[in-house]
Amino acid sequence: HSLQFYLEPPTENISLVEFESFAIDRLKLLKVVENLGVSYVRTSDSYKTKLESELRKLKFPYKALAEDDYEARRKDHISHFILRLAYCQSEDLRRWFLQQEMDLLRYRFNELTEGLIQKFLEHVNLSFEAISEDLKNELAYELCTSTPGFNITKVKEQMFYKVALADAVDLFRARRVFIKDGFAYVPLKDIDAIVLNNYRTKLSKALALTARSLPSIQSDERLQPLLNHLSHSYVGPDYSVQKNTGKFALEQIDALSVKSFPLCMRQLHKALRDNHHLRHGGRMQYGLFLKGIGLTLEQALEFWKKEFIRGKVDADKFDKGYAYSIRHSYGKEGKRTDYTPYSCMKIIMSNPPSQGDYHGCPFRHSDPELLKQKLQLYKIPPSGVTQILELVKGMHYQLACQKYFEFTHDVDDIGFSLNHPNQYFAESQRLLSGGREVKKELGNSGNSQQKSNSQESMNSNSTPTSSNTTADAELEGLEAYFTED
Repeated sequence: HSLQFYLEPPTENISLVEFESFAIDRLKLLKVVENLGVSYVRTSDSYKTKLESELRKLKFPYKALAEDDYEARRKDHISHFILRLAYCQSEDLRRWFLQQEMDLLRYRFNELTEGLIQKFLEHVNLSFEAISEDLKNELAYELCTSTPGFNITKVKEQMFYKVALADAVDLFRARRVFIKDGFAYVPLKDIDAIVLNNYRTKLSKALALTARSLPSIQSDERLQPLLNHLSHSYVGPDYSVQKNTGKFALEQIDALSVKSFPLCMRQLHKALRDNHHLRHGGRMQYGLFLKGIGLTLEQALEFWKKEFIRGKVDADKFDKGYAYSIRHSYGKEGKRTDYTPYSCMKIIMSNPPSQGDYHGCPFRHSDPELLKQKLQLYKIPPSGVTQILELVKGMHYQLACQKYFEFTHDVDDIGFSLNHPNQYFAESQRLLSGGREVKKELGNSGNSQQKSNSQESMNSNSTPTSSNTTADAELEGLEAYFTED
């Protein structure tokens, strides 16, 4: 079947050329899924149209459960398992792969007809049965009052499924479903949430099991280099590799923070200047960002020391405590791991700030009223503030940051999907230096559901949602050095 949970691995022999070709095409597809997920609302027509176009172009199944496209279904099946091997190697890679595969399944599932949905549910052993018209009419009032947004007419039009309560816990918690005799009566429009939750559980376990079997694959001299290459091919620029080392003087950082820093880093810089101190979460996030924009180790030591000794930390305490952690983050101490600046997804998903902290994503972690005040302070026009807050309300945090970029740089189409603070900085510098032309279009309404990014610019400039591959265990080692406040 072209729509499946990938429970049975392929058993046929394929050439290394086909192995690599299939894997690269699926990576291209997942990259498009990721870019569209950031740039468009997933239920919008634009999202669906562009994703179908990409599926056709890369010769993957786009008509679910069609029986006449064996080669496309074979490619879909094999390529999923190849990438499962490549992307099980770290927590960040697993998280990225899982998110994109879930978005792809969601799109394919929502394209099914009611009859094909029933066929698919049977295929993946999800024993949800559609209730009869007689039972639906009998329960019409209860279904109407228990399902948000439904009236009697909608109840009669929509198919409902009888689902074991254990499978509909999320809907039950949100009070969005009718419960009777241990069963939830779920409308067609909500059944995808249950299917996706089931798929997430199965794929998460499968990725963990695959990771355990890696040693046997790592001994294969043909496969291991190829899998390593695949797991890095679409993970975007490695910002631990400094391309502009020493390009900026310390005296420029204040001006750069206003012109080219994303809001999260601008917030951290201001807090550091105001308080002459940042707690360990802020030092990690901001310190690695500064390293990524080109600060040398010597510049970083000078920058942090000058600021800290203006506060309550004397020079001796800085040299004994804080300097070691900075050298460690540059790979000069401990395991000598060259640490990577945090991606947007890592900042959004991990280590939320507590009181007295300034790290995190302002669009994700700030109170909406405080965020509104900050945006107004930074001269974002009222219409822009409204658009950004709407995106935040819809949990489109990276899209909100893209809007912030547009309003602070006076452009309508930034031409890339934003996934990394250092990407924001690099694109800002390129724009300000005249390296990229983006014209301000008159009369643009700034529709938050769409970005008119060309596919080429998305493919070349976007970074994935996952952090760029430093193992969590290594990051924990670094965190230990930053724990002193």
